[in-house]
Amino acid sequence: MNILIVAAGSLLAITAAPYVAFLVLFAWVRPSGSPAEKTEVEPSVSIVLPTYNESRIVETKLNDLLALDYPMEKVELVVVDSSTDETRTIIREYCEELDAPDLTLIEEDERRGLAPALNEAYETAEREMVVKTDCDSKLPPNVLREAAANLADPEVDAVTGRNVEVLGGSEVESGYRGIQSHIQQLESHLDSTLIFHGPFSAFKNDALLPIDPNSLADDTELALKIRRQGGRVVFDPAVAYKEASHSEFVKRRTQKDRRAMGLIRLLVQHRDALGKYAKYGRVVLPFNWWFMIASPWLLAVALVVATIGSTVQYGIIGLAFPAAVGLFTYLGQQDVLGPVQALYSLFDTQVSLLRASVELLRGKGDGTWEVDSELREAFK
Repeated sequence: MNILIVAAGSLLAITAAPYVAFLVLFAWVRPSGSPAEKTEVEPSVSIVLPTYNESRIVETKLNDLLALDYPMEKVELVVVDSSTDETRTIIREYCEELDAPDLTLIEEDERRGLAPALNEAYETAEREMVVKTDCDSKLPPNVLREAAANLADPEVDAVTGRNVEVLGGSEVESGYRGIQSHIQQLESHLDSTLIFHGPFSAFKNDALLPIDPNSLADDTELALKIRRQGGRVVFDPAVAYKEASHSEFVKRRTQKDRRAMGLIRLLVQHRDALGKYAKYGRVVLPFNWWFMIASPWLLAVALVVATIGSTVQYGIIGLAFPAAVGLFTYLGQQDVLGPVQALYSLFDTQVSLLRASVELLRGKGDGTWEVDSELREAFK
């Protein structure tokens, strides 16, 4: 057999080995639900909402927040807005007619990026539990109560949740989020999870820390820093939200690549945490290093070597291999792969992580985000 094909197979086996080990660990631990000792409590809540040119959807988001099953007299809404449209006017007029929640509107004349905006909002937030949510996400009525129940555990300082419905119907994103939920459940039961999600994350106010003004992964960075100062940060599938996403390959790159850049840069910045902080540094972080940094490059090299090897071995017929990969990608973005759709979701994520690594090596990436009009329509 062609040595290149053997080498490609070996690279794929090496790439897959940590995932197989993680599956074995999952089967052994059998994590279920939240690891927190959940208790029904009703703390005061600050809801932090960053906005930028959200005039088309902000009223829908405010309606969503007002529909939460929680006493609004215990809630304050902290909006930090850098819009150039009518967003802040809509918010101000909407809240003027309400007795509760209280509104604190931070108006930015110059757009500084999400991380500086969040730092100011977190510093302004006064209530016991601080919730961060995105304008283009939807929340179920019980989400504040589920989050508060987790934070009632004295060992837990932060909790994030699960995307239970991908607005816009992307099976690619739905497949990946399903896999990610299982990973985060296991991480949380071992120690703490790494990734926190912008649509909904909740923190104890006294656990909040400043985040890097240039951060591209602000929610995850805050959770990581909280874990490094001794708190536990967990994932609870009962803490639910809905977020829109694309399936089409090119459109997903804009949404996913920026997230991937932020996570990779965060891991590198906190590389000194490897091996520390109990199982968080010995299991959770190494697995994420493999998934986000090592695995995408190994997979790419394996595919290139396999393409060359099959062409050398079989001539023009060997081009059937890259053609098959292309067909797999095409069918995957059409959401028609059926039982192997989740496998394509992982492949798609690896593509974003590889592209993000390349962009970071080129010195790209800043802290601002752009409004995706198509996803905003899915939200509405």
